[in-house]
Amino acid sequence: MSRVLRASAIMAAGTMVSRVTGFVRTAMLAAAIGTAYLGDAYNVAYAIPFILLDFLITGILSSVVVPMIIKRQKHDPDGGRAYEQRLMTFATVALTVVAVLAVLLARPLIGLYSTGWNARKIEVAVTLAQYILPQIAFFGIGAIAGAILNTRDRFGAPMWAPVLNNIVMICVLVAYYLMLGDAGADIDRVSDADLAVLGLGTTAGIVAQCLVLIVSLHRVGFRFRPRFDLRNAGLGEMGRTAVWAFAYVAINQIGFLVTTRLSAGAGETAPGAGNSAYAYAFQFFQLPYGIIAVSVITAMLPRMSRAVHDGQLESVREEFASGVRLVSALLVPAGLLLMVLGPAVTVLIFSWGNMTVDSAVYIGNVLQVFGLALVPFSIFQLLLRVFYAFGDTRTPVFIGAGNTALSIALSVVAYFALPAKYVVMGLALAFTVTYVVGTMVAWILASRRVGGLQGRVVAAGLSRMYMAALPAAAAALGVLWLTQELTDLNALSAAIMLAAGGGLGMVLYLVIAHRMRIPEVSSVVGMVAGRVGR
Repeated sequence: MSRVLRASAIMAAGTMVSRVTGFVRTAMLAAAIGTAYLGDAYNVAYAIPFILLDFLITGILSSVVVPMIIKRQKHDPDGGRAYEQRLMTFATVALTVVAVLAVLLARPLIGLYSTGWNARKIEVAVTLAQYILPQIAFFGIGAIAGAILNTRDRFGAPMWAPVLNNIVMICVLVAYYLMLGDAGADIDRVSDADLAVLGLGTTAGIVAQCLVLIVSLHRVGFRFRPRFDLRNAGLGEMGRTAVWAFAYVAINQIGFLVTTRLSAGAGETAPGAGNSAYAYAFQFFQLPYGIIAVSVITAMLPRMSRAVHDGQLESVREEFASGVRLVSALLVPAGLLLMVLGPAVTVLIFSWGNMTVDSAVYIGNVLQVFGLALVPFSIFQLLLRVFYAFGDTRTPVFIGAGNTALSIALSVVAYFALPAKYVVMGLALAFTVTYVVGTMVAWILASRRVGGLQGRVVAAGLSRMYMAALPAAAAALGVLWLTQELTDLNALSAAIMLAAGGGLGMVLYLVIAHRMRIPEVSSVVGMVAGRVGR
């Protein structure tokens, strides 16, 4: 556990700074363009390149690329250097072609992810997409560079690079807001030049992020030399392995398509309660997951892949069980505190500029629903890495198909059964139920693969963590109630709720968990105390 903890701590520090600057970026974005018509148009245009990247490359990095690079590093006479160069060459050419095609097809892509939009809203979204879609090439090349760095156990740069992206975007949004003020959120008043500032500024941040990763890769000894002898690139083997990964991503994107169209439709009837509210709440939901779970997952996958390659299934079981306990040690209280303090978080972040307190509270209500999903969603992602360590990309496809079918069914029910204002909250609940069920199914199948996942040990650890976290949530709820009795909800009172309720809750949890001798929490407390002692 100590190795995973140390590697995860390095990544978590970078991810923490990245997410904090991401908070500022998101707050500035909402303040500049709001969460009504322009906000929805921007967020749909912004999501499309990441949808395409998930389908083309991001979805296969952990499941296919990392295990294959490790395999070549072990078996190729040159330690896999030529293979990495061929991989980077192919990715650069392919992603550039995809980026160009995406720009040309911006209008039908926007039409696919929107519903009931008027001509002006579609035109604005298409214009933004044409400026934003070129980032596909830069983000994808950076992702390949990050994967190669991870196989060398260099986890810092991929976690720190997004900080520069956020800083660039923050500067762009400050300039945009200072230029336009209240007019910046009015879709009928923004000009093509204003949209160029938003779109090109978004892409400029990704370009800066990519350059940081390329420089970091150069510093660890990687020398990019274009190699077009792609017959030796193992593309056939990768394609056979990746076909299931592509299928998994495609299935997930069907679910995302339905969610986006339903939330976009709800936003037309209830402005401020549409796609932007869902996107911002989901981003904040992913904060603790990104800081804690992603760091552990990234450090864990190469080790599990090596253990599988060496036939050490016991090591796989140990890596997984310790990873789940380590992740849950902080995600359990984080999830409960999100359920209590969600509106306080979003009012503090979003009630500025062209946003209202009511719009910010609504995002917080959606965030509260997402808080229920934090632990099952994170464990589900850890479970997928068990299959990927075996090179099995097929089983996750069937699990993902079940998840998507359930999510779509529940989402459609929410859309037609709930008033427009509550549709997005219903979509968040559909997401939660889906991952609770999906985690149970994935656990059973993964356990069969490795001969058990130490389920009793994990369940006992989680039970003790929840016992320690419940008093923390109760304390935060008490602070929330007292503050609301004394004053109205605004940015200042929200800050007090978070500082007093969230701070008291986390301290109380750490103290109780430490007294209960929960080893994962004790390890975190010991590491922090050691750093402070220096």
